[in-house]
Amino acid sequence: MPPSNFLEYLPEIYETDPFAGQFLLAFEKILLGVKNDDIPLPELQNKKFPRQSLEEIIAGLATYFEPQQTPSEFISWLASWTALSLRADIDSSIQRQFIANVVKHYQLRGTKANLEDLLRIFVRGKPSVTETSVAEFQIGVSSTIGKDTYLRGGPPHFFTVSIALAEELKGKPQELARQLEIANALIQLEKPAHTDYQLIPIFPGTIRIGDRTSSVLGVNTILGNMPTPGE
Repeated sequence: MPPSNFLEYLPEIYETDPFAGQFLLAFEKILLGVKNDDIPLPELQNKKFPRQSLEEIIAGLATYFEPQQTPSEFISWLASWTALSLRADIDSSIQRQFIANVVKHYQLRGTKANLEDLLRIFVRGKPSVTETSVAEFQIGVSSTIGKDTYLRGGPPHFFTVSIALAEELKGKPQELARQLEIANALIQLEKPAHTDYQLIPIFPGTIRIGDRTSSVLGVNTILGNMPTPGE
């Protein structure tokens, strides 16, 4: 095997040293990359060696910090830079989209708008968040029963989240359960600590009053609970 080209950068006395030529060959392969025809032993031909030079790898380092370009195995690492821990079962394209917009979401964290955005990104369905408002009784300000004041109204600091799950999930109880698990995890992560909530899933194929496309018994409507996985 020919000696390393790096010999030309050394004093002339080393150019005829066979050991130095072979010794520097390893550094040359690391710095300049390796080709299969450069590997002398047949049993090493199928081994995985770095094909790019170290200089090329360093030049492309910026791509590791770009959510849309970083390798899939680096997505969770990139997310950790923004104090995130992404679920491994979520599609990588969704993870990339979220990381790319994470600053905007942090600015709106704890708000109704941000929670709805997160649910749209990670859950296959149409979410709607409703805040329960209980007006305090204030003479001349909020004192009209049934209009702006309520007796024994809903609990304070409470909101409801309804999600009309996507039609393509119909007949897939395991996937439906997974989507609700993701939704609950997001709500728990996003909601203010002093608040409580109720998640109301609208399963595909169930009755929705006022929607004639989802209220035909035996055709696209079921009565009773959703079947559990395995039933």
